Amino acid sequence: MKGEPFRIKMVEPIRRIPAEERARRLDEAGLNVFLLRSEDVYVDLLTDSGTGAMSDRQWAALMTGDEAYAGSRSFHTLREAVESITGYPYVLPTHQGRGAERVVFPEIIARPGQYVLGNIHFDTTRAHIELAGGRAVDLPTPEAADTSSPFPFKGNMDVEALRAFIDEHGAGSVAAIVLTVTCNSAGGLPVSLENARAVAAVAREHGILLLLDAARYAENAYLVREWDPGQSGRSPREIARDFFDLADGCLMSAKKDGLVNIGGFVAVRDEELYLRLAPRVVAFEGFLTYGGMNGRDMAALAVGLQEALEVEYLEQRIRQVRRLGERLRAEGVPIQYPVGGHAVFVDAGRMLPHIPPEEFPGAALAAELYLEGGVRAVEVGTLMMGRDPETGVERRAPVEFLRLAVPRRTYTDNHLDDVAEALVNVQRRAPRVRGLRLTYEPKVLRHFLARFEWAAER
Repeated sequence: MKGEPFRIKMVEPIRRIPAEERARRLDEAGLNVFLLRSEDVYVDLLTDSGTGAMSDRQWAALMTGDEAYAGSRSFHTLREAVESITGYPYVLPTHQGRGAERVVFPEIIARPGQYVLGNIHFDTTRAHIELAGGRAVDLPTPEAADTSSPFPFKGNMDVEALRAFIDEHGAGSVAAIVLTVTCNSAGGLPVSLENARAVAAVAREHGILLLLDAARYAENAYLVREWDPGQSGRSPREIARDFFDLADGCLMSAKKDGLVNIGGFVAVRDEELYLRLAPRVVAFEGFLTYGGMNGRDMAALAVGLQEALEVEYLEQRIRQVRRLGERLRAEGVPIQYPVGGHAVFVDAGRMLPHIPPEEFPGAALAAELYLEGGVRAVEVGTLMMGRDPETGVERRAPVEFLRLAVPRRTYTDNHLDDVAEALVNVQRRAPRVRGLRLTYEPKVLRHFLARFEWAAER
């Protein structure tokens, strides 16, 4: 079946403003596509976080929301849904994933300088670890940096590097291991169940807390089902539960595989850890039975978590993203291969080899893509990696990516054909694309607020 497993009940008008107006808007935004107004964007692939469409069942659940400050019925509905999927009985709602990070990392990092090890930490995760006094260390599988390799599990952690790091620094220096599934910075590619088991074995051997960043856990489970022959006959729910059973808990931005526009949670297995985290939720998010969410959004999330595990939904979701990637690859655009779950990652470093990392080829490509077609995407590279908090030196990304993140149940294949056409047109003039130079950068999460000027022509 190639058709979408849904009918469209409501539409929202969009338009592509003229090229000269796009150039003016981008200049006003300091060449940073984050600072554009949404009405000036034709197809918005900046993120898949909170940008999808909810189902009729979710909208119906929204109307049942219980807005009680304490003891909300909607919270208990959500808690039961989370436990049924993860097996974790202790659930703390937060306003989104970074709220969960703000709750967890300052509590588990016992002293400044402790390490949090991951496959590849994404932007807010890295920032919250560093703001809590910790050190975020990436230990990706070597294949993650080879965008032409057909190896499917580029989200894997390098288990030998993990063991070596712990042997060198000592288990006491490691606050936690965070396994991100799927791994966003590796191209949205999955972690294999075999790799997760190996990481969990190391964590248990050394008594180290293991957490999942589960924002896209359903997509990870589906890709494992598709690419691991030993898992092909199992449901995404069963595979996902195997991952959750290996860990001590999870953090989730529910704006991805929760299919809602806002929300998140922390879920843990251990009561003692829950009791340590609970006061931080009260202090920074809200009371334990709403956290940073309202009742209606918790009700919609309880439904969305279940819908995101449906095979028909996941098949259409993955197919649409993969179709875009295959179209670009057929046109010679270098991308992370194979295509993962939520986005197509263009290898901007290969597409624009004349632009050095310090001139941010991914961000330059984002600017050019907007100028060409009114399409907004995001850099995942050296700009996003930021500077070392101790030395101030630029941290080089292993690959300079431009991410085309596809919102769930939102755009048609025709929209994505327009995206492909615009990107191919940019590639045809790639040697003339200029890099970017920073004119302003904040100390933390600079890519959101930075401003640029065009670098000199080469």
